[in-house]
Amino acid sequence: MPSTAFSSQGTVISVGTTAGAANPLTSISATSPAIVTDSGHGFVNGDVVTLSGIVGTMSVLNGQSFVVSNSTPNAYALFGSDATGLAYTSGGTATPLNWAPIANVKSYSGFDGSASEIDVTNLSSIAKEKRLGLQDFGSFSFDINPDFSDAGQNALRAAKAAGSIKNFRVAYPNGKAASFSGFVKSMPEQGGVDGVHSGSVSITVSGAVVVA
Repeated sequence: MPSTAFSSQGTVISVGTTAGAANPLTSISATSPAIVTDSGHGFVNGDVVTLSGIVGTMSVLNGQSFVVSNSTPNAYALFGSDATGLAYTSGGTATPLNWAPIANVKSYSGFDGSASEIDVTNLSSIAKEKRLGLQDFGSFSFDINPDFSDAGQNALRAAKAAGSIKNFRVAYPNGKAASFSGFVKSMPEQGGVDGVHSGSVSITVSGAVVVA
């Protein structure tokens, strides 16, 4: 079987900032996942949108945020949604999260956590019995050359100072993207003779990583 490996060159890591302009919806399918019809929406896989103003029993989706997946020019899926049995009557908007690309990223690694092991051994067991606990995606880190005028890096510094949870997106060159939430745990810097100023960013992932 031919290799499907792709180059990491061209990967863009971004941090979520402000809310963008709301896009009006045309319809939402009563499926799992729900499919939104929105002509010329401009969203790409890995974007995060928040729904509001939907009329009908599908209004239960109002106020919820979803990751965009399977994006086409006029429609997209809401990853993880389930609108089965719900009715879309009219209205609704999807408000995207604006992204600030992070400059001067040199390398990245992460999603290195593992689920806990729960011991369920009892007196009738003939050997240790275990179950897996909740998935843990661990951390995500990357090396940078600091740029104190870059909006993306400054958003990371602000998030670290505030201790606030932020959304992140890793857009790969093959059209896929990993979206997740997390805390900026550390941003150390270093320098030396005959070298450039360098640094790194460590993010503690909170919740699931969605690849869309």
